[in-house]
Amino acid sequence: MNPALILGGIAGFLAVALGAFGAHALKERLDPYALSVYQTAVQYHLAHALALLALGAWQGSDAASPPPAWISWTFAFGILVFSGSLYLLSITGARWLGAITPLGGLCFLAAWAGIAWAGWRVGA
Repeated sequence: MNPALILGGIAGFLAVALGAFGAHALKERLDPYALSVYQTAVQYHLAHALALLALGAWQGSDAASPPPAWISWTFAFGILVFSGSLYLLSITGARWLGAITPLGGLCFLAAWAGIAWAGWRVGA
């Protein structure tokens, strides 16, 4: 079992589904600002789903030193908090959700730093 591949597959599926939902069901219901917020959520969601898949491929390879699992979970939590708060903000208009979004961004930064660290460790 490879959690990063499972999480990446689920996240990718949801990113495409939510992107289609936004493009078709929300296009006429959201104002331009809310729609752009929703589109930002989809973009980051899909980009980090792909990062999870790449991470899962690395973890599943014969690498001498695979990256630690916490990186996968940090990406997944980042998607949930960053994109999730933006999805809700755009649909509900609850501006306080914008205060939560940076926590998801910090998760993304931590996971990317973890990848850099794991890559450095392999080459050391």
